[in-house]
Amino acid sequence: MSPHGSPIPRLLLNNVCCMRNAQTILRNINVTVHDGSALVLTGANGSGKTTLLRMLAGFSRPSGGEVLWNGHDITSPGVFQQYKLQLNWLSLKDAVKDKLTVVENVEWFEVLEGKSGKSRPALKLMGLGRLINEKARMLSMGQRKRLQLARLLAVDRPIWLLDEPSVALDYDGVELLEYIIEEHRKKGGIVFAATHLPIKMEDAMSLRLPERFPRRMTLTDMVRS
Repeated sequence: MSPHGSPIPRLLLNNVCCMRNAQTILRNINVTVHDGSALVLTGANGSGKTTLLRMLAGFSRPSGGEVLWNGHDITSPGVFQQYKLQLNWLSLKDAVKDKLTVVENVEWFEVLEGKSGKSRPALKLMGLGRLINEKARMLSMGQRKRLQLARLLAVDRPIWLLDEPSVALDYDGVELLEYIIEEHRKKGGIVFAATHLPIKMEDAMSLRLPERFPRRMTLTDMVRS
């Protein structure tokens, strides 16, 4: 609890800024996140959506401001070792091993977590139950994305950082994504999702990042001028 009696946010972004190659990528980002919350990040290409997710994952440090987890700066070595165990990262690079079977691709991550028994139910939920013994190289792009999502479920960490999670999914796949996000939040899980495509999330917060560069003149603009 805070000194004022209110619960401490699970995550707090306080005036977070990020610079790269002397250019400002993010400026003065302020977000308060409690258990069960979701934040949807939107914005043009290059606006910093992935950069913000990577900062939350600890892959980079803010150039200004701070990211607090349970009131503690995540860049502190002792804090980060605990914080990183809370994170599930899903990126456009799927990290699927083509030579392994579908189920082995999930079980491998379970072994690293010291867990077992969730791989097959997760794959079945994501519509891959009949493909568990197939080599991953046989999967379509959409099926590879479903495999990524099955790993999220099997590893079962509380904070999900999702970079374009609906890309390559068909209509049914997007509905499954929305369902597992909803169920995760019901258990107190937190979701950050950077996306260009609409994903239904009840009571989700939204943060649209501004364009870093002036918009280029389009053909329509030229005709109007």
